[in-house]
Amino acid sequence: MKIKLLLPVFILLSFSYGATANFILNTGGLLDERAAQKINTIGTEVNTKLGVHIYLDVKGDNGINPDLPLKERIAIMKTKEEQLILQVQNDMNQSKSFAILTLALDQKYANILMSDDLKSILDRDSILDGYVIPLVAAQDKNTLNSKVSAATLNGYAQIADSLAKNKNITLQSSIGSEGKIASTIWKVFMYTIVLIGIILYFVIILREKKIKKAYNEKLKKEANGEKDE
Repeated sequence: MKIKLLLPVFILLSFSYGATANFILNTGGLLDERAAQKINTIGTEVNTKLGVHIYLDVKGDNGINPDLPLKERIAIMKTKEEQLILQVQNDMNQSKSFAILTLALDQKYANILMSDDLKSILDRDSILDGYVIPLVAAQDKNTLNSKVSAATLNGYAQIADSLAKNKNITLQSSIGSEGKIASTIWKVFMYTIVLIGIILYFVIILREKKIKKAYNEKLKKEANGEKDE
């Protein structure tokens, strides 16, 4: 999957939208500077036109021990999410609408936290499964930084586009259909693997049946005192 080729495409679609604010809470040292600039450009336009704050929070390790029992890990994660929400609320100067795309790679964690007014607009699972997780989880030769940069920009832009579409507004900073390319490539790749697997399965089954049939026929001939020609 050519994430390295896609990321420059995203950047080429970017242009200045006035002075940009910083909507990136953490990068974990994993975010390309060009992707960060584009994210802040999109965030600034969304904030200006829609009054919504979209934040990005990326960590390599959020400090939760993966060996802890699941119930305990979930409880700690909920506390961390509440702290993150409180952090952005203190940063928003009375604004109430927000969304936070947050990732923790070591914990294999990805989520979109949002204010109540956005829950009917943003499809969390669709954005994560279609635009973010496929790129982060891709097993290829691209660097982790490249994958995280493409995935977060992809997901962040889709959040912005979903909000803009709800208000029938066009974002000048939108990356448009380019945001779906990488995840589409990934899905095609996975479907191809599944299809090949199914074909191989049936080939093996048919081959085993043929071998078994030939063996049974041989046994039958031997039982009847016949010899193979």
